[in-house]
Amino acid sequence: MPDKTVRTFGFRFLMFLLIVAAFSLALVIVSFLVPAWSEVALIAAPCAVAAVFLLLVQSQRGSDKSDAKMRAVIDGSNVMHWRNGEPCFTPLHDVVQELKTLGFDPGVIFDANAGHLLIGKYQDDDKLAKRLDLPEDAVVVVAKGSPADPIILAAARDLKAIVVTNDRYRDWAEDYPEVQEPGFLIRGGYKSGKLWLDGRIKEALEPSSPT
Repeated sequence: MPDKTVRTFGFRFLMFLLIVAAFSLALVIVSFLVPAWSEVALIAAPCAVAAVFLLLVQSQRGSDKSDAKMRAVIDGSNVMHWRNGEPCFTPLHDVVQELKTLGFDPGVIFDANAGHLLIGKYQDDDKLAKRLDLPEDAVVVVAKGSPADPIILAAARDLKAIVVTNDRYRDWAEDYPEVQEPGFLIRGGYKSGKLWLDGRIKEALEPSSPT
């Protein structure tokens, strides 16, 4: 269902609930003022309670949506080389923190050998997640022998996320043409010891123009 249709339906449903709640509350008040209508309260009161409850639920759903963060997938095996070309946790920590500061919800995907490159031994999702201070489900170490690239791109597509990497993914451009779209792949690095990210990253946080 198109977003515009969903918003229209949601607005109409909200208005319907408001009308039901107001009408039901009015009937409850009238039933107390007019004894002959006392039995109406038996129907109107539950309707009013139900309508108010649904209004609260709808309000909470709207709040949850407004608080939703833009996703960012970090190419961990690429980013860990950003500082001096040697694999280390520093650029990973810096990128994760910067993304959080900007308002993104970051996740990291690594090649299977990431742990060996970083500390000399295999590290699974849980261990790397703890080192990066991220939830376990926000970090993925792909299976040995499987390339991380298509998993990174598939995750970004499913999550409607940006990808933080200096890789251009040219070998995957046919299956994932979005790699050629401006702002999908966010480059970065260090200048004078300070992390920088492609300025287009902030465009991802801007709401899309209505169609």
